Amino acid sequence: MANNTIDINQAAHPLDHLDSVWLFGYGSLIYKVDFPILERQPASIRGWERRFWQGSHDHRGTPEAPGRVVTLIESPGAICQGMAYRVSPNTFAHLDHREKNGYLRFFTPLTFPEGHHAEGLVYVAGPDNPAFLGPAPMADMAEQIARSHGPSGSNADYVLSLAEALEELGADDRHVYELAERVDELLKN
Repeated sequence: MANNTIDINQAAHPLDHLDSVWLFGYGSLIYKVDFPILERQPASIRGWERRFWQGSHDHRGTPEAPGRVVTLIESPGAICQGMAYRVSPNTFAHLDHREKNGYLRFFTPLTFPEGHHAEGLVYVAGPDNPAFLGPAPMADMAEQIARSHGPSGSNADYVLSLAEALEELGADDRHVYELAERVDELLKN
């Protein structure tokens, strides 16, 4: 699969026949909303966990020194909390560009706090994309993140902002919180 997934996403899921689409954000889409929204609500999806296993060559790192950003890894029984946005289909031109580095979008059931459900799109960078870094020891990931910087800013800011946003949502995500603590310690030293 190519790093740039814009054309793949637009061909696989044309949206121009819809009035609006729910989008599920689990990473920077929670705290960096640079697109117009019609509605915003906390939501969750089942069977997925957030992991800092995706390389960022275009936002939080460079091709020579990639940063690490989150993707979702299948995990039966897991619940991933995030934020859902109802958006106009034309918003995906911007989102497909923003999430182009190996992320593919697909529909998945969303659950809202009141218990109602809706189908929503989510972007996931799977292990078959060239930017996938996979698991690593927590200390190694924290060091890579602490020193990485790209056109969208420091990788450390990404991790710390995500941890803060998840805390505000009341999300239980030990992976993100432990990594944020380690990165914060490295930055202080």
